[in-house]
Amino acid sequence: MKLTNHRVAKRTPLLAGMWRHVAAVVGLFCLIGLTAGAAAQSAADPFLVASQASLTTAYNDPAAIRLASLGAPIGEPVTTSVVDYPSYSPTQADPLALSGYAGGYAGGYNTEYTMGTGGWRWELMPDGLIYRSYQAGPRESRLGLHTIHTENPINRSEWLWDATLGGRKGVLRFGNGDPTDPRGWQLDLEGATTVRLNLDENRDVDSSDFRFGVPITYTSDGILKYKVGYYHVSSHLGDELITRTGVNSRINYVRDAIIAGVSYNVTPSVRLYGETAYAFFTAGGAEPWEFQFGAEWSAPGPTDIYGTPFLATNAHLREEIDFGGDWTLQTGWLWRGETGSTLRLGLHYMNGKSTQYQFFDRNEEQVGIGLWCDF
Repeated sequence: MKLTNHRVAKRTPLLAGMWRHVAAVVGLFCLIGLTAGAAAQSAADPFLVASQASLTTAYNDPAAIRLASLGAPIGEPVTTSVVDYPSYSPTQADPLALSGYAGGYAGGYNTEYTMGTGGWRWELMPDGLIYRSYQAGPRESRLGLHTIHTENPINRSEWLWDATLGGRKGVLRFGNGDPTDPRGWQLDLEGATTVRLNLDENRDVDSSDFRFGVPITYTSDGILKYKVGYYHVSSHLGDELITRTGVNSRINYVRDAIIAGVSYNVTPSVRLYGETAYAFFTAGGAEPWEFQFGAEWSAPGPTDIYGTPFLATNAHLREEIDFGGDWTLQTGWLWRGETGSTLRLGLHYMNGKSTQYQFFDRNEEQVGIGLWCDF
């Protein structure tokens, strides 16, 4: 939950040059390679009847297992395109494994298929993300909830909830299969609804923004990462606000955009990033170009129950407001799981244009506490 003091100015310009003072601060993500070696099978295993070296080769190579099962000698090296699957046991060989399906059956059918070279493979619904969402990005697809206190131009004080309900998930990867330090190509799906609820008016919906995107991400070394893709965003004025106030000036804000971004890990703890997007279709006051950049810092890798501190900053500039925008700073505590998913609790500050596109040209200042979860 984010407790925020939020003041709305009367269309006054942003602090001159505010975004230019965004510091490149400390950030996120380490590169942890998870390697698992396969244990050598006992010489009594009916599949393995060669030397210790041959045992290791056969254990790691389903193709060699297939040869052994057919009575072929396995004492000589066998060269195949199959990668190492430590969880595969020769005693679990089944028709799928013997016909070249590398995953075999180990408590369920594996969705990982081998590829020809380099140890990379195709993987459906992979764990982990190659290019993670920006921690301080206020319009990222994630789960989050915060409470803000507002003072509008007529000095009416309101308490509001801003809730983001969504997330991002990998669908298909051609890469190394490491969920903590994934490398290769990955197709993701992301989507979220960001809703503003009026706590003073029985939690009426004042506005909501809908986002859907299809990012394609890539890295070869885990340090320099790339993102391209498409996203759609549209903004909607709440029916309950219209009924309550009689306002009939809904803004039909819409963007369909192509996006490109670059992320660079200066160290395992510090991440810098920048991206741009060009909207090929706009409506409701939206204009084509936008830019976003920022920095993040936190200890890399999975955390224990005590977590680790984090610091993140983000600036978002948009053409429709003469390349003004919003600047966000967040700091607090972070917990990270084995696949890179994070839960964060911390302080939040935002100065600039509203995070709700229905009020895209209205200035806001937010100070408070936030809770954010990224899958």
